[in-house]
Amino acid sequence: MATMQAAFLPGNSTTQLKDVLQPEPGHGEVLIRMKASTICGSDIRCIYHEHLGKGPEGYQGVVAGHEPCGQIESVGPGCRRFKVGDRVIVYHISGCGVCNDCRRGYMISCTSTQYRRAYGWQRDGGMAPYLLAEEKDLVLLPEELSYADGAQVACGFGTVYEGLEKIGISGNDAVLITGLGPVGLATGMLCRAMGSKNIIGIDVVPERMKLATDLGLCDHTLASGPDNVAQVRALTGGEGVERAVDCSAHPAARATAIRATRKWGKIVLLGEGGSVEFNPSSDMIHDQKTLYGSWVTSIWKMEELVERLVRWNIHPADLITHRFRLDQVADAYALMASGKCGKVAVCFDEELTA
Repeated sequence: MATMQAAFLPGNSTTQLKDVLQPEPGHGEVLIRMKASTICGSDIRCIYHEHLGKGPEGYQGVVAGHEPCGQIESVGPGCRRFKVGDRVIVYHISGCGVCNDCRRGYMISCTSTQYRRAYGWQRDGGMAPYLLAEEKDLVLLPEELSYADGAQVACGFGTVYEGLEKIGISGNDAVLITGLGPVGLATGMLCRAMGSKNIIGIDVVPERMKLATDLGLCDHTLASGPDNVAQVRALTGGEGVERAVDCSAHPAARATAIRATRKWGKIVLLGEGGSVEFNPSSDMIHDQKTLYGSWVTSIWKMEELVERLVRWNIHPADLITHRFRLDQVADAYALMASGKCGKVAVCFDEELTA
C-alpha cells in the first residue's frame, strides 16, 4: 500500500511528521485529495501546547487538522451523491446520524460516545495529502469559491454564521466584536455582508487590529483596556451597540461585550473556554438584554452559508495571511500560536500559489 506523510501534535508546542498508510475508502466513504487545511484556535488551545481537551475535545493521537477542503479522488461502494472530481468541504464532526442532534444536522452535539468522532481530534484530519471521510459529512464547494475559502467554512465561518443567525444582523445594527483573531475577523466579514455599517473591534494584538482595518472589516478598532465600554458608547451615540459577539473567551472582554450592548440588545458568546463575571440585574435583566451561547453549526447551515458566500461575493481566503507546505507545518502551527497573523493554512497543489 502507498504511504504518505502526515502531521501529528504531540502536545509540547511542536509538530511531528510521520509516514502513514494512504487510506482507501470503504462503504459510504470517499478519499479526498487535500487542497487546503487551515488551523483553528481550538487546536492551539486544546492540543498544540498541551493535550487539555476532554470528551468531544479529547485528542486521540490522530492526524491533525479539522478544517479540511479538497477534491474527491475515489469513492467507496454505497455512495449516493458525491463522485470523483467533486470539490468538497468536510463538516468536521462525524456523528452517529440517528440521535436527536444528528437528525437536526448538529453532529457537533452528537450524543453518542461510541460513534461521535471529530476529524483531527478522534479520527484522522486534513494535515496530510489525503483524507478519508464519510460521504454524509460532505458539503459541495461551488466553483466560485476556492479550496482555501472552503476550508474555513468547515469550522470558523460556520461557527460565526450560526451565532450571527441567532442574534440577527442587519443594516440597523452597530456590532461590537471582542477578539479579532480569525473567528473575530470572520465575524467582521459576515456582519459587513449582512449590512452592518458600524462595526467596532477590540483586541490586544496590533497586527490583528491592523488587518481588520486594512480589509475593511471594522470601522473602528480599539486596544483592549478598562475604558472600552465608554469608548464603544461614544462611538454609538452614547447608547451602545445593538449586537455584540465575543470571540475572545477572555473574561474582561466578555464583560465588555455585555456592558457595551444597549437596552434590548443581543450578545452571543463564540469564544471557547475561560469565564465571565457580570451583574445579572444591572447588566442584563433591567436592560432586557439577551445572551446566547453558540457552538459550531449544523451541516445544513453550512450549505446555506456556502450559497450566501457566493451571493455576497465574499471570500474567507482573504483572511489568510500565511500559506505553508506540509513539510513546513511546524512553522504554520508556531505562527498561529503566536497570534501575530490572520488565518494560517497548510496548502497543496494550486492553493500554494494562490
